[in-house]
Amino acid sequence: MQRRKHHASFGGLWSLTGGQRLRYSCAVAATALSNACMLGAPVIAGHALDVVTEGDFAHALWPLARLTSWLAGGEHVVAYLVVSAVAAVLLVGVDGLLMYLRGRWAAVASEALARRVRDALFLRLHNLPAAFFDDADTGDLVQRCSSDVETVRLFLSSQVVQIGRSLLLVAVMAPLLFMRDARLAALGMCLMPFLLAGAILFFSRVRRRFQIADEAEGALTAVLQENLAGIRVVRAFARQEHEIERFGVRNRAFRDNLYRVNRLEAVYWGLSDFFCMSQIGIVLIAGGMFLAAGSITVGGLFVFVSLVSQVIWPVRRLGEVLTDAGKALVALGRVNHILEAQEESREPTPSIERASGHIVFEEVRAGYKADRAAVVDFSVRIPAGQTVGIVGPPGCGKSTLVRLLLRLYPIHSGRILVDGMDARDVDRRWLRDQVGVVMQDPFLYSRTIAENLRVGRPDAADDEIAAAAREAAIADAIDGFPAGYQTRVGERGATLSGGQRQRLALARALLKDPPILVLDDSLSAVDTGTERRILEALAHRRGRHTTLVIAHRLSSVRDADRILVLERGRLVQDGVHEDLAAAPGPYRRLCEIQGLLDDAIRRDVAGAASTGQTGARNG
Repeated sequence: MQRRKHHASFGGLWSLTGGQRLRYSCAVAATALSNACMLGAPVIAGHALDVVTEGDFAHALWPLARLTSWLAGGEHVVAYLVVSAVAAVLLVGVDGLLMYLRGRWAAVASEALARRVRDALFLRLHNLPAAFFDDADTGDLVQRCSSDVETVRLFLSSQVVQIGRSLLLVAVMAPLLFMRDARLAALGMCLMPFLLAGAILFFSRVRRRFQIADEAEGALTAVLQENLAGIRVVRAFARQEHEIERFGVRNRAFRDNLYRVNRLEAVYWGLSDFFCMSQIGIVLIAGGMFLAAGSITVGGLFVFVSLVSQVIWPVRRLGEVLTDAGKALVALGRVNHILEAQEESREPTPSIERASGHIVFEEVRAGYKADRAAVVDFSVRIPAGQTVGIVGPPGCGKSTLVRLLLRLYPIHSGRILVDGMDARDVDRRWLRDQVGVVMQDPFLYSRTIAENLRVGRPDAADDEIAAAAREAAIADAIDGFPAGYQTRVGERGATLSGGQRQRLALARALLKDPPILVLDDSLSAVDTGTERRILEALAHRRGRHTTLVIAHRLSSVRDADRILVLERGRLVQDGVHEDLAAAPGPYRRLCEIQGLLDDAIRRDVAGAASTGQTGARNG
């Protein structure tokens, strides 16, 4: 599937945090205080070491020395150690509390943002034009709305605050290190530029690799979704081996691409660990030399090594932050593919609540491709309440007329009027609410029969539902189910036959009672007896709806007020059944073909019956 690439930037991630920046700011502030506690603990420990090794309270921290003197009545080394230990434990406890608050605020903010993005995606999908879904894989769209949103959420939950923590540590620690010992500070940060350069290079590489892997996962999800939706077709044609191999190809592609990402991450983590340990080793060796020369104390060296460790590992984690940032940018770009797609236009809602159903097509020309028209110069006037049959060979534009009436696709030229109003100038929701459509392959929700019937009218009473079911000749079948109208129909109505699905969809449309009723080959899966019952019920409703009956079986349209015959997107005949059947033309040819088929079927049935009777006599 060819798509326009959507790229995201750090500015896009920043704009995404709108409405939750206060929580993120509080999380960063908690991180800053946590860093202060992390700084305090090794400083306390370092001074305690100097007091013990040097035997001199001049190395003691002034507040702790005063507290020790007050508690022990003088300078007491053991008492000072106890006070220092308690102070360090308290700092670690405060640090733990601050880390909890940081995690809580970041989690609440990220979950709120993820929910907002998912809501925005679902809303946008319901307002995108039909052409968008023509070029989209359902599985890939599911991937964008679930896995990609989760990738962005994980970044916002953990790494946004981590960025602030790393920057604060470097900004605070570097001056402190240079203030304590400029020589060790320079040696303690000599490898950091290499770490930063490696993190940036790693970010650029992993972002490209992850985008390929993420798209491979979307393709894998699309194959899985397609197979689950068509599992009965796969089994009916014994295509399991082919589909398993097809899934295996996608699965291997995803595995290989994800392996490349993991291999790149392994190389980075290995090298960064080497640089970090080398950096600490440099400080230890140089510090040991300075300690031997007497230019630094044991406690001072301990503090310095601790502070360098606290700086070097967050800087090393910048690689992880940048990795997740790269993944989040790729995921956000895929999410933006939906969020930035052009929605259907919104027009004002007409003042009238219910249309009369008067429809006019004026020189309508339209098609799914710009260079190929499916409907050409189509003009017809359909008075309100009239029943019109539309016939023609496959691909002649019958169903296209319905899609144009519903404004699922735009027209290239001409116009369609509903009650004198140009369909392009009225609100789509209002327009579609005026039309009840029954498709050849109707969609049913995985809910109860009653819930499916109430889709068009949620407030319909039980007796109204039953009446619509009787008119659609589905009431007897429903009564035969153990749970009746509370029977669950399975995904897409899988537990029902094709004819039952069509009749249930017809009952749903009749219950809605729209001014315009469209039956798009919706009786193709029912037997002739059931079709006759349904057509008789519709005849009793004649004049109540403007009814468009699209059919291949002429028995469905022969009693219509008029019949439109299409060929290659053009209207070639318009009249009643008797006149069209008598006149030379495509409708007469259709009658002859179907008449020959009907005669052949009758002869086959009669022959089978005669053979059965002869066999019975011989027996």
